[in-house]
Amino acid sequence: MTHAADPPPCDHPDAQATTEPAIGTVPGSGTEPGTATEPGTGTGPGTATEPGTGTEPGTATESGTANEQGTEPGTGPVTGPGAGNAVRARSTTRRADRAADAGPSVARSGAAVAGTSPADPDGEGEPAAGADPLWARLRAVEERVRHAVAVRRAADPDPGDPYRGQYLTPEAVARILDEPGGLGVPGHEPWQPPAGSVLGGLAARFGLSPLELDLLLVAVAPDLDARFEPLYGYLNDDLTRRRPTVGLALELCGLSSAGPGRFRLAAGAPLVDGGLLTVTEPERPPLSRVLAVPDRVTAHLLGAARPDARLAGLLGEAYEDPAADPAEVHRAAAAAGTGSGLVHLRSRGGDAEGLAVAALRAAGLRPLVLDAAALARRPGDVPEVARLAALESRLTGGGVVLGPLEALAGEPADRARTLRAVCGALRGLPLLTHGSGGWDPLWAPDSPVVLTAPAPSPERQAERWRHVLDRVAASSTGTGTGGAVGVDELARAVAAHRLDSAQLRRAADVAVRTATLAGRPVGPDDLRAAVRAQNGAGLDRLARRVEPGVGWDDLVLPPTTHRRLRELALRARHRDQVLGQWGMRPGGGRGRGVIALFAGESGTGKTMSAEVVAADLGMDLYVVDLSTVVDKYIGETEKNLERIFTEASAVNAVLLFDEADAIFGKRSEVKDARDRHANIESAYLLQRMESFDGIAVLTTNLRANLDEAFTRRLDVVADFPVPDPGQRLALWDRCLGDRLPRADDLDLAFCADRFELAGGSIRSCAVTAAYLAAETGIALTMRQLITAIAQEYRKLGRLILPSEFGPHLAAATEA
Repeated sequence: MTHAADPPPCDHPDAQATTEPAIGTVPGSGTEPGTATEPGTGTGPGTATEPGTGTEPGTATESGTANEQGTEPGTGPVTGPGAGNAVRARSTTRRADRAADAGPSVARSGAAVAGTSPADPDGEGEPAAGADPLWARLRAVEERVRHAVAVRRAADPDPGDPYRGQYLTPEAVARILDEPGGLGVPGHEPWQPPAGSVLGGLAARFGLSPLELDLLLVAVAPDLDARFEPLYGYLNDDLTRRRPTVGLALELCGLSSAGPGRFRLAAGAPLVDGGLLTVTEPERPPLSRVLAVPDRVTAHLLGAARPDARLAGLLGEAYEDPAADPAEVHRAAAAAGTGSGLVHLRSRGGDAEGLAVAALRAAGLRPLVLDAAALARRPGDVPEVARLAALESRLTGGGVVLGPLEALAGEPADRARTLRAVCGALRGLPLLTHGSGGWDPLWAPDSPVVLTAPAPSPERQAERWRHVLDRVAASSTGTGTGGAVGVDELARAVAAHRLDSAQLRRAADVAVRTATLAGRPVGPDDLRAAVRAQNGAGLDRLARRVEPGVGWDDLVLPPTTHRRLRELALRARHRDQVLGQWGMRPGGGRGRGVIALFAGESGTGKTMSAEVVAADLGMDLYVVDLSTVVDKYIGETEKNLERIFTEASAVNAVLLFDEADAIFGKRSEVKDARDRHANIESAYLLQRMESFDGIAVLTTNLRANLDEAFTRRLDVVADFPVPDPGQRLALWDRCLGDRLPRADDLDLAFCADRFELAGGSIRSCAVTAAYLAAETGIALTMRQLITAIAQEYRKLGRLILPSEFGPHLAAATEA
C-alpha cells in the first residue's frame, strides 16, 4: 500500500467505535443500515422510510458496518498519536456521507436567507411556480451535485475512509490509471435567466452567458448553503478543500477539463475580469485552483445594496443640482452612454458634481461618488479601489462620479497614475470627472467628451436655495420655509458665492439650525455666516483671515469713492451672469474675476473699505502676508503667488494685497540678471490676473509705482483722498463712539476744522484719549483729546503750530 500517512492500527477487533449522536433522516432521502431514523417512522434493515410514503427498497449495505452507536467490526477505539485527527476525520467523512444522501436543502436555505418562496416546498424536485430564479437555478446545481456524488460513491470502494486525500492504495492508483475519470454529469443544457431577475441583471451588465452564470452559482453555493461544503470536499477527494476547484466546477457544468470551457475561468474572462470570481491558490495546477466569490457579490445576489465595506471613507453623498438645466443634463447623460463612457465636466462657476449626479439619474443609473481628496490620501490603494468601484457600478447598474480632479495628488505624475488606474478599471462604464481645469490626454488612453458646467442664472440660483432650504427645514422641523417667501432675498444675499450641491446643503443646514435656535426665520445674516463657514483652511496658511465686522454705515468717504465701492460689490455679485451667460469677456483663458485698486494716502480707509465690501458680499477677507510670498530664491515668489491665487479661486473670499506696489511694481530696464528676474515676476502677475476667477483688492500709497499694464487689467479704481472738515467731524464722532463718556468742554468741531488728519490718525487719537480718560476715571475732556492729538503729530513728524492748536497750545506743549 502506498501511503501518504498510514492510519493507526486498532487495539482490539471487538472494541467499540467512536460514536456520534444519531442523526435523523431528511424527508425524501435514503438511510444506511444502522442509522437512526426520525421518531414515528418505520425502520428495517436496508430500507429507507419517508413520512406518509411507506417504504422503498433500501440501498445495499456497506460491508462490515453496524449501527453508529454500536460497534464497527474490525475496528476499535483509536489510540496513540493522531487519534484525535482520526476521530475528527471519520466524523467529517460521516457528515459528508449523510449530506451526500440527503443533499443540500437549497429550498429551505434560500427561503430562510432571502425571504423568498421555497424553490421546492413540496419536496418534489421541481421549482414552485413563482419561485425566485436564483434559488430555482441553484436547485439545478444541487441536482448536478447529487448526481456527481452518486457517481463518485458508486466507484469508491471505501467511501467512509477518514484519511481521504491523504494517501493512495495500489488499488486506487490502478483505478485512476485505468478508468476514464469524470463524474458523468450530463452536458450543459441551454437556459435563459428571466428578465428583471438578479441573474438576468448580472448577465446583461457583465456580458455573461447562461453557462457562466452556472459556473458562478457552483462557486457561490457554499456561501448560500453550508451543506455544499462537505459535498465539495468529498468530490475534491480532500475534505479540507470545501470550495469548488476549477476542475470540479467544469465537471459539474458538464464541461471537459481540457475543452475551451476552462478558459471561462481564466484571466480575461468576464467572470474573472468583472470581479465576480476569484481564482485562488495560483501555485497549484490550473484545475486544482479554488474558486471563491467576493462577499459583495454574494450580498448582491441576496438583495443587499450596501457598497463594499472596503470603500468606506472613499464614497461621498450623491447630491444632484435641483436647478440644473435640463438640456445640459440630457447632454451629459447622452455623452456618458456613448463610447468609453468617459465625460469630463469643466466647472465655470456651476455645480459640476451636481450636474454629473443629475445626468446619471436621468439615464436611469445609480451614481457612485468617489471623493478625490480621500482617494489622494490612499495612493497605494488606488488600483484596488478602482476595481471595487467598477464591480459596484456593474452590480448596481450605475456610474461613477470623480472629482474635483484638483484634489488628487499634487504631483503631475502621481495624478496621471491615479487617473490611469481609475479610467482603466472603469473603461466602458459611465465615468464623469469634474474640475475647474481641462483634461490632460496623458491621464487615460481614451479622450473624454468635455462639457462645461456654467454658472446658474439668478433665477436658477434662487431655485437651488429654495429647494435646499425647504428640504433642510422639512427634515429638521417637519415644515418647509413657507414657499418662496424671502428666498429670493436670501439668494441675492449670497449671489456672489460659488457653491456646489454639498456646500449648498451644509450651508442651508447651518443657517436653518442657527435661526431655529434664535426662534426666528432664516435671514440673510444667517445665510452669509453659514456660507462663510464652508471655506476651507487652505488659504489660512498663506494669508490672514479677517471676519468682517463693519458695514456701509461705518464708512466716511466722498460720494465718488463710495460709488466705486458699490460698483465693486455689484460686479462681484453679477459676474457670472455678465461674463458667463452674456459673454461680455470673450476670449480663451480669461477668468471671471473682479480686481480693484484702492489708492490713497495711509489711513484714508482703504483696508476698512475692503472689509466693508467683503461684508456686503457675505465673504471673509484674506489679507496676503508678504512674508509668505516674497522669497530670495529666484522663481519661489511666483510659486507662492500661484498657490495664493489657486486657493483664493477655490474659496468664497475677498483677497487683499495690502501695499501692493511691493509686488506689482513697474518693470524696469534690464541691466543685470536681477532686473530680468524682477521683470519676469511682474510679467507672471500680469498673466495670472487675466485668468483669476476670484475677487481681489490691491491697495497702495504710491499709485505711480504700479506698472501701467496692471492698470488696464483693473475693473475698479477707487481714489481715497484725505477727508475734508465735514468728513473729519463725522470721523471724530464715530471713532469716539457712544459708550465713551464725554465732558462738556469737548469741542469736536474745533478738532475737525484745525487738524488735517486722515481717518486712521483720527482713530489713533481717539484710542489714546480713551486710555487717558480711563486712567483718570472721569469723562473725556478737551485737554486729554488735545494731548492725544499732540502725540499723534509727533509720531507723524509734524510741528505743533499755534495757528492749529490756538487756545490749546499750552496743553499740546505739555504733552
